[in-house]
Amino acid sequence: MPLGVLKDIKKIYAGLNAGEVRAAAAQELSIGLLATSEDVYRDMEDFLAPPHLDPYTRGQAMRMIYRLDKPNKDFDFLLCEPGLGLPRNGFLFDPAANSDEALIEAIVSESQSIELALARAFPVFRAAVAHRIITRVSRENAMLALVTALPNVIPSFIELPWAVGEFATDTAFLTMNQIRMALMMAAVYDRPIGYAEQKASIAAIAGGAFGWRAIARELVSKIPLGGGLIPKAAIAYAGTWVVGTGLDKLYGTGIGLSHREKREAWAGAITKGREVASELRG
Repeated sequence: MPLGVLKDIKKIYAGLNAGEVRAAAAQELSIGLLATSEDVYRDMEDFLAPPHLDPYTRGQAMRMIYRLDKPNKDFDFLLCEPGLGLPRNGFLFDPAANSDEALIEAIVSESQSIELALARAFPVFRAAVAHRIITRVSRENAMLALVTALPNVIPSFIELPWAVGEFATDTAFLTMNQIRMALMMAAVYDRPIGYAEQKASIAAIAGGAFGWRAIARELVSKIPLGGGLIPKAAIAYAGTWVVGTGLDKLYGTGIGLSHREKREAWAGAITKGREVASELRG
């Protein structure tokens, strides 16, 4: 097995430590603002902690925001008004030139080490962080399926192994990675993190409500995927994507995916999964 895959598996095991995920999400951040006027400072603060947030959430976010008069490398990142220069940890705050979505994506793409804390404390980043986690874990599972040549990449979620030591097969690595994703997604949405805290929701989504294995069997025969390992890696990607999308909606809104939404998510993800699998194989 390639060394890179062994490292990925090691990362999966490490990510199953709910306490570490909880600690990563709870870390304090320091975000600096560089501006020349009260109005711009206020606009920056409203971007990071919009006024429509509940008072507690906004207050917690505002505790991590600092108005500065010069760049400071000790901050996690800075928002900088145009014309003041852009330090290495700075991002240009210019609503006239860039959309909020572009700025959010730029910050999130450079903040993987603090992404859980960033999303938990600042709801404006949650959707972008959740999407990156789902995409990353889906790709990891496609790679695991491709490289380890799993005979069956549709994992059984019915008997969730709440004790990590019960994992013994290659197929289980896909399930482990999805459980790791569930821990991270709860952190993103500031939900309780842990096996006891999430057992019911994870079991309901993965074991029954999603039903993505049935969707896989129904749809995979209708979509030409090619031969060899590509279909297996594509299904690993798509199944993980559907699970992640469901967790995203559940923790974000309290409601799981409908049957129609599951089918739509699967149909798009299986096509993307084939592209990813071909890319990874190459």
